[in-house]
Formats: sequence, C-alpha cells, structure tokens
Amino acid sequence: MIMAVMLTSIRIGAIFLFTPLFAIVNVPVKIRVLFILALSFMMVMLLNQHAPMINISVNDVIALSIYEALFGLTLAFGVFTAFAAFSLGGRILDFQMGFGVASLVDPVTSNQEPLLGTVLNIMAVVIFFIADGHHLLFKGIAYSFEMFPLGTLPDNLSVAHIIAQFGIIFTYGITLVAPAIFTLFLLDVVMAFSARTMPQVNMFILGIPLKILIGLSVLAVTIGHMVPLLHDIYMSIFTFWESVLS
Repeated sequence: MIMAVMLTSIRIGAIFLFTPLFAIVNVPVKIRVLFILALSFMMVMLLNQHAPMINISVNDVIALSIYEALFGLTLAFGVFTAFAAFSLGGRILDFQMGFGVASLVDPVTSNQEPLLGTVLNIMAVVIFFIADGHHLLFKGIAYSFEMFPLGTLPDNLSVAHIIAQFGIIFTYGITLVAPAIFTLFLLDVVMAFSARTMPQVNMFILGIPLKILIGLSVLAVTIGHMVPLLHDIYMSIFTFWESVLS
C-alpha cells in the first residue's frame, strides 16, 4: 500500500507541481505535499492500484519511480502548453502596447513575469476552476491509472503529438489577442499618417497612453466573447491526454 501511494504520488505530483494550477496563490509546500498524498491515497483505494511487491529491489523502486515521473511529466506537458497560450498572448500584447519593459514579480517563483501575460494566466486558472475543469482533470488522472497501471508507460507517444501540442501555444495564444493586436496595428498606421501630416505633435508621447487605453479596452470587450475559444484551449489538454492514453 505504501509503495503504491508513493508511486501514485509521483505521477500526480508531476502533473500539479509542473503546471500553473498551483501558481496563482503561494500554497505552502506542506499543503501541496499533503494534498498530493491524500489524492494519491484515494486513487489507490478507489482504483485498487497495487505496486508489484514480490521480490522488489531498490533498482526496481528507482525504475518504477522514473516510469511514473516520465508519465506524469508527459501529462503535465499537455496542461502546461494549454496555459502557456495565455502567457504567450499576453506577452505579445505587452510589446504591442508598450508594456515590454514592465514586468511583475511572481510571488510563487519570484521570477520576473510579463504584465498582461501574468494577468491572463491567472484569469485562465481561475476560469478553469470555475468551469469545473479540475473535475475533468481528476477524471483524466483516474483514467490514466486505469489504462496504464503503476510502472507502465504508453508506447504510442510520437514526436508528432509533441509538435502538435506545441503548436497550440502559438495558435491559441495569437488568437486570444488577435482583435487587440489588429486594432493596435491600425492605430499605429493612423499615428504614422498623423505624424507625417502634423509633425508638431509628439506622437510618441501621445501614442503610449492611447495604445494602452485602446488595447486594454479592446481586450476587455473581446475577452467576454471568447468562451468557445477558452473551451477549445481547455479541451486541448484532454485531447492530448486521449492521444497519449488511447
């Protein structure tokens, strides 16, 4: 039982610790570990998972741990790429609006993060939980143990799956902020034309607050109409998982 819980916690821990799901609040490490252990214990009890215990050696334990860590990281990759689309979209918009030189300090990692990228990423995690995405996540984890018990790895994962999932970052990231980017591009054209016809007006000083105002306004208006796009981004996690677990 202890061995099964330990191996299960390695797979589940990789999913939660290497994705942004715990990143919006500074959850203490002890709380994270207790949550993962409790979830692992429930998975073992409900799914009747048992690690091989006959003549098990230290090398076997290390090998099984590596298998579970690799499997967990593979599943975490699908979650990471979906939320990375929000960070990429926000970073692109940061440069378009003039926030490229500004950044926020992530209280969890203490790293410098892009301004709008951080805001969009936090929004994505909050909406994910509000839409009960975590319930689907738990079901997907349970399904992974049903399809691939402890100590086994999928053998049908190809480079094409990884490349396709990487493409999600760029496709959805640009789509999220495309209306704001296009509007800012038109604003740049208007400002360039105005600078040629009215050279006495300092367009650089005037343009910075104008781009921020228009960019944030367009983003606020369009984000409320992106429910189908958000659904597609979240479902890309489970589409990737299905390709791995099938």
